[in-house]
Amino acid sequence: MKESKEKQFVQLIEDFGGIIYKVTRIYAANRDDEQDLRQEVIYQAWRSFDSFKGESQFSTWLYRVALNTALTHQRKKELTKSEGFDGDWIVEPKGDERAMLMRHIRALNDAEKLIIMLHLDGYSNEELADISGLSKNHLAVKLHRVKEKLAQAIKAEEDGN
Repeated sequence: MKESKEKQFVQLIEDFGGIIYKVTRIYAANRDDEQDLRQEVIYQAWRSFDSFKGESQFSTWLYRVALNTALTHQRKKELTKSEGFDGDWIVEPKGDERAMLMRHIRALNDAEKLIIMLHLDGYSNEELADISGLSKNHLAVKLHRVKEKLAQAIKAEEDGN
């Protein structure tokens, strides 16, 4: 039983590892932090794997675990930073559109990051509402505002402001 559970978990992590990568890429400050966070997400997913009952899609459940782990990790890093420690930040090329988008997504607050990441991954508003705990209408408004905020930030950067 235990061996099949482990095999099932490993297969699911292999199948949905992109979710972990995306979350850690957004919430980690540097490459080392990204790797640490990725390991922590997998560990937390394994610890809570028995709680996955199949009532939602595995990807939805994994997003929740990854986001909760990332937010906890981020709070710990902020405490460390406030104590005077700092990491080596990832510097991305300015001309790269994807890098520009990632930079602006990182600048969003946690709720906005969650909404836009899931939207960019193709989740429906109904699924987004389920994951975020917002009503569909409230989520639609927030998503619209996040898109506008990103568009304005990107335009301002392109215009040199």
